[in-house]
Amino acid sequence: MCLYNFRSFLINLSISFVPLTYLTVLSISAEKPNILFISVDDLRPELGCYGVNYAQSPNIDQFAKTAVTFRNHYVQVSTCGASRYALLTGRSPAKSGALKNNAFYSGKTAIKNKQLPGAQTMPELFRRSGYRTVLIGKISHTPDGKIFSYNGKGDGKLEMPRAWDHLATPMGKWKRGWPLFFAYAEGKHREDGRKQMELMEFIADHDDELPDGLLAESAISQLNQLKEQGENFLMGLGFFKPHLPFVAPKQDWEAFEKTTIPAPLNNRSFDSPYKHDSGEFFKYSTPYEIRKPLDPESAIMAKRAYLACVRYIDRQIGKVLRHLEKIDLVKNTIVVLWGDHGWHLGDAQQWGKHTPFEIANRSVLMIRAPGVDGGFSTNALAETLDIYPTLIDLCKPKFSKTQHPLDGISLVPLLRKEKKIVRKYATSYWKDAISIRSQSHRLIAKVRNKKIIDKRLYNLTRKLDSIKDVLPENSEVGKELTRQVLER
Repeated sequence: MCLYNFRSFLINLSISFVPLTYLTVLSISAEKPNILFISVDDLRPELGCYGVNYAQSPNIDQFAKTAVTFRNHYVQVSTCGASRYALLTGRSPAKSGALKNNAFYSGKTAIKNKQLPGAQTMPELFRRSGYRTVLIGKISHTPDGKIFSYNGKGDGKLEMPRAWDHLATPMGKWKRGWPLFFAYAEGKHREDGRKQMELMEFIADHDDELPDGLLAESAISQLNQLKEQGENFLMGLGFFKPHLPFVAPKQDWEAFEKTTIPAPLNNRSFDSPYKHDSGEFFKYSTPYEIRKPLDPESAIMAKRAYLACVRYIDRQIGKVLRHLEKIDLVKNTIVVLWGDHGWHLGDAQQWGKHTPFEIANRSVLMIRAPGVDGGFSTNALAETLDIYPTLIDLCKPKFSKTQHPLDGISLVPLLRKEKKIVRKYATSYWKDAISIRSQSHRLIAKVRNKKIIDKRLYNLTRKLDSIKDVLPENSEVGKELTRQVLER
C-alpha cells in the first residue's frame, strides 16, 4: 500500500468511529432554526419575571428561566398597527411615516401586492428563504390578517400580501376577525349591534370558550402539522388579551380574590400636553361608578381585570410552549415573546396606551434561541426595530434582501453576552412628539417643521411613571437628548 492510500485508510477508519451522537449534534446545529413569534396585545411588563410580585404569570416566568429577558425594551409607536408595522417591516416611523393603525394597507406605507426585489415584511423574507409561514391571530393590525372594517364591511384582502403561506385563525362562534377580537362569551362581541360594551366579563368556565383559548389550540394543531412536514417554519401567534374589553374565564378573576393589588401611583392632576383623557377606556360600561380620576377601589378593580386577562394568556402560552417541547421542536426553535406596547393602568391618571410616556412605550421582550445560554435578564436598551435584524442574524436565511434598509440593530451580541449595550438611546414616536429614552432619563419633545416647540425631561432612576419635569436650562443630559431629537 502506498503512503497516500495508507493515510486515506487511516482517515476513513477514524471517521467510521466518530460517535453517532456527535454526528447528530453536527446535523442539528447545521439546520436553520424555526421561529415561533408570540405577540400579546397591550402587554406591559406586568409579570412576575419583571418583578411584579402580585401578577400571576407562572408559565412566562418559567420561560424566562430559559430565555433572555429585556427589561428596557421600547416600541416605536404606542398604538397597535404602527408598532407592528415597525416590527414587521423593520422601518422606523422617521423613515416610513407609519404612525397609524392602517399603515399596512393605506397610503404610501401600504404593503404592495406584488413581489419586489426585496422583501417588504419579515414573514415574506423567511418565506422566500424556504420557510413555511403560518399566521394565527393578531400579528399585523387585523386579528386574522384580512382587511375588514369593525362592522364586517370590506373585501377581506390580505393585510400583508405575500407574507403567509397559511392563515389559521379559528373564528369559533364569532365568525369574523374583529368580533373575535372584541369578544365576549357565547359568541357575543362589541360590534354585534347590541351595544354590549362591558369593560369586564368573567363568566366562561373553560379556556376554549373564548378566542385566545382557540388560538392556542390552533397553534398546537399547526405545530403538529409542521412537525410532520419537516420544513422550517415561522409561526406568528398573536394573542388578543389583555386588550379591552377585559374578558377571561372566571377562574382568572377568582384567582386574585386574596391578592393585594396596589392602587395606581400619582393619582393627582399634572400638566402635560402629552396626556390624554383615557377615552378608549372610559367608553366602556363598568361595575363601578365612573369618576375621573377613579377612586382607589375602582382603580384596583380595573387593574385586577387586566391582571386576570394576563393570567389567562399566560396559561395559553404555557400550553403552546409545553407542546413545542413535547413534539421535540424546542431544541431548534427560536421563541420570541413580545408585547406590542405598554399600557397605563391608572398611572398618573392615564388608562390605555397612546402617549409618548415611559409606561406606554415600555413592553415585554423575551428571546430564547438555540445555542444561547438564556435564563438571565438585561437592562440594555432595545427597540422593537431590533427584532427583525436579530432573527436574520440568528437564522442566516438564504434570502436576506429587504426592500428598504432595516433601521434596527441585532441584539445577538446581548444574547451571547458579547456586549453589555448595543444602543445608547431608544426612540419612540406619538403624533408630533418624539420620545427619547436614555439609560436614566426620557425626553419628550413636540416637533413642528423640524423645530422643537415644547420639551419635558423625566428622571426615571427612581420610578418609571415619573410625571415631574426635571429639565433645567443648563442640564447636560437635557442638552444631549435634545440633540438626539433634532437628529431624528
